[in-house]
Amino acid sequence: MGTGTTGYTAAEYGGVGVLVGPGRGAYPYANSLLVRGKSATVVIDPSLSLVTDAPPADLALVSHAHEDHIAGLGSYGDAPVHVHEDDLAALRSRAALVAGLGLPPDAADAADQQLRDQFHVHGRPDAQGFDDGTEFDLGGRTVTAVHLPGHTAGHCGFLIEPDGFLFVADIDLTSFGPYYGDLGSSLTAFEASIRRCREIDARWYGTSHQKGVIDGATEFRRRLDVFAAVAKQRDAALLTYLREPRTVEEIAEHRLVYRPHVTGAHVAPVERRTAVQHLERLMGEGVVVEVERGRFRGV
Repeated sequence: MGTGTTGYTAAEYGGVGVLVGPGRGAYPYANSLLVRGKSATVVIDPSLSLVTDAPPADLALVSHAHEDHIAGLGSYGDAPVHVHEDDLAALRSRAALVAGLGLPPDAADAADQQLRDQFHVHGRPDAQGFDDGTEFDLGGRTVTAVHLPGHTAGHCGFLIEPDGFLFVADIDLTSFGPYYGDLGSSLTAFEASIRRCREIDARWYGTSHQKGVIDGATEFRRRLDVFAAVAKQRDAALLTYLREPRTVEEIAEHRLVYRPHVTGAHVAPVERRTAVQHLERLMGEGVVVEVERGRFRGV
């Protein structure tokens, strides 16, 4: 068991070890997994908690290329690293990861420095890509990639058998709701991934952040429905705001994602990308129209 501010607390679910970060894995930390088979051990999403206190592993799997899920990769410099093909460039290069955040140039420079200094991200040019359904055989235990795009293009879960443990990563069931604000994110894909998760029967469902491990499909699906409803609540909030014609910039300033007290260079671009995706959906449903160029109103 790890100790200290960057340590973790280990919990066992069958043959799956969940390494819970400080604050129950709240950002900037995350929950990692350690899965042991007869012939190999895999670490999944080595987080900031594993920078100074890393259990040994023969290979590393990454659910997606975000800093809180790869901060501990440096502890596994000699182990093969695998991520979905669609996130491979961002894992291989910190510059590509930063570019995918879609920040203005001055903010991108600050983000690059933060990734380097706080999250120890240096890129893994040796990383290898996998596809949906790729199976990693550990000897008596398998880890199968489940592509769950939307949060990032390559975001994946992992189904671990015979334990019946589905790791759903940043489909994390928190009250914040789905995040689809990066350049490679997609509201439509995220909602499809939520539906896919709902169809997978497992004994345990592990998340990357505060909600930890959920026992049983019934409770998981209940929480998943609440999580998914946040996107619908954003639709409703936007429709209310569009009682009068508004521009995308006005919607972004009004905010669909972050609370008013949240500040940072990431807020405006994330809000704008989120607004555009919801506008496109509502226009496709015929409940929002463009009343004049660049100005939108609910019907």
